[in-house]
Amino acid sequence: MDPGIPAAAQAPHGAGLPDLNLLRTFLAVYRAGAFTAGARLLGLSQPTVTTQIRSLESQLGRELFERQPRGVAPTPFADELAARVMEPLDALGSVSGSGGLFGEGDADPVHLAGPAEYLTHCVLPTVAPLVEKGARLRITFGLTDDLLEALRAGRHDLVVATLRPRGRALASVPLSDEEFVLVAAPGWAERVGQRLAAEGPAALHGVPLVSYAEDLPIVRRYWRHVFGKRLTCTPAVTVPDLRAVKSAVVGGSGFSVLPRYLCAPELASGALVLLTDPEDAPINTGFLVQRPGSSTNPHVALVRDHLLRSAREA
Repeated sequence: MDPGIPAAAQAPHGAGLPDLNLLRTFLAVYRAGAFTAGARLLGLSQPTVTTQIRSLESQLGRELFERQPRGVAPTPFADELAARVMEPLDALGSVSGSGGLFGEGDADPVHLAGPAEYLTHCVLPTVAPLVEKGARLRITFGLTDDLLEALRAGRHDLVVATLRPRGRALASVPLSDEEFVLVAAPGWAERVGQRLAAEGPAALHGVPLVSYAEDLPIVRRYWRHVFGKRLTCTPAVTVPDLRAVKSAVVGGSGFSVLPRYLCAPELASGALVLLTDPEDAPINTGFLVQRPGSSTNPHVALVRDHLLRSAREA
């Protein structure tokens, strides 16, 4: 067996290794989500790509793709194979001087959009390998509804959404779960902590609330999930950026509900304190949503796969 080729890519029963061209074709179809789009990436005809995929499936003894009304869906074996061969094949493309597997150095920029807080803290610190491979990124911050509308209009390639888009026009996959926590600065925690345990949320009456928005979407959800009560409170401070909300709470302006990933360093240092620690904390699932047709740019798949892999490893 060739140590340079992942085991999952090698043929069973002692047969010869799959041709690298077949693996490249497989990866193009996997990234593009369709035989026709994969053929465009490779500069081949669609029948040629179909023949090559069937040949690879025959060598591996496994089905790789399931046909759907729009394109194809990879089988679990294909997901595993792609994870194993993606980096080696991209590396071979770089060595050959093509700038990547599909001449990616000439690809258009990838337009990625999502919540400012999540992209800033969870995405942008991880993008160095993409930039090294020649990807160019154009980042936009915004609210999910607005960003999904812009995605449909073709202004973005990928959107990190705080909810799954409705309908079948936009392909989405779960990206990560964010846990919400009720926090305050140590001074407020000392004043209300014991009362909160005894009295419940009524202990927070009179404590200023810092919120992301006037209608308190995050805080209201926390109240319903943890306390089983409807929140009746007017915020003392509203600021449309959770990082600024955190800063205000650290400074002692009051209490708030924040994603744990955003305030983990402050919780570790003691600059913020958990006011409650429920066994069943509220979470929200984020989704990675891709614009139809954007897969003709190979760097969109590169960014998409990287985000999904980084989220799994976090």
